[in-house]
Amino acid sequence: MEEQVNNFLRYLSIEAVKAKNTILSYERDLKNYVHYLKKVESLDTLNQVQRVHIIHFLDFLKEQGKSAKTIARHIASIRALHQFLLRDKATDHDPSVQIETPRMEKSLPNILSLPEVETLLATPNPADHYGIRDKAMLELLYATGIRVSELIGLEMEDIQLTMGFIRCKGKNDKERIIPIGKTATEAVSTYLEKGRPHFVSKKHQDTALFLNHQGKRMTRQGFWKILKRLAAEAGIATELTPHTLRHSFAAHLIENGADLRAVQEMLGHADISTTQIYTSITKTRLNDVYRKFHPRA
Repeated sequence: MEEQVNNFLRYLSIEAVKAKNTILSYERDLKNYVHYLKKVESLDTLNQVQRVHIIHFLDFLKEQGKSAKTIARHIASIRALHQFLLRDKATDHDPSVQIETPRMEKSLPNILSLPEVETLLATPNPADHYGIRDKAMLELLYATGIRVSELIGLEMEDIQLTMGFIRCKGKNDKERIIPIGKTATEAVSTYLEKGRPHFVSKKHQDTALFLNHQGKRMTRQGFWKILKRLAAEAGIATELTPHTLRHSFAAHLIENGADLRAVQEMLGHADISTTQIYTSITKTRLNDVYRKFHPRA
């Protein structure tokens, strides 16, 4: 079973050209799936899997308290695996056919208010090269709405400060050009002049825009630790995720009348329905303001 899963993961990496994080997600889900099939269902090969085995596995996930979103992700991974095996003639049937994906309620992402954003962006120490770097990362995230994975994936050549834009690669290596404002431009310029030289290592000679203390490319985990520390220092009570500034960027743009299609393009969403969730956020915020301040609410 493990060999067939590995063949599928290689296919995702080489032929389907899926992002590294996507492949890791498939790998985690399918590792759980194969472990269950072997230990609980006592199966030896994936060709033995029937629809009932998959249903039992999904029930097992429910019993463990897994969310509808997690279960839906497992179903997508399982379905993709069995479709691959069938196309590859490694099995003679697809047991995932007609497996229903659980309905999921769309939860609105947490966003920061404008005062919270301003407080967070003002928190890094401007007299310290770590603070200069952290300030540049936060300003760039909020100015462009790029994903954290896209931020840490930026190369030196992707920044065009004189022309006022950055070039980043999103999901499936899809490239897009995003304008950056004056404040972010100044923060990144200061980092390039006074911050980045302190992180450059002759040993590694990394071409990434944002570097860690070892002179290597900043990692997602490293950025997440920085964000949590700065949020605590800023006294922000809103629950933060690595995507919080991205969500705030989009919601604040729409709140101020930005065109939905333009926001979709900047965020790199393939489907505009994904972008429309930010419209719901602004409506919710307006209702909250109305109920709080209108005398007859």
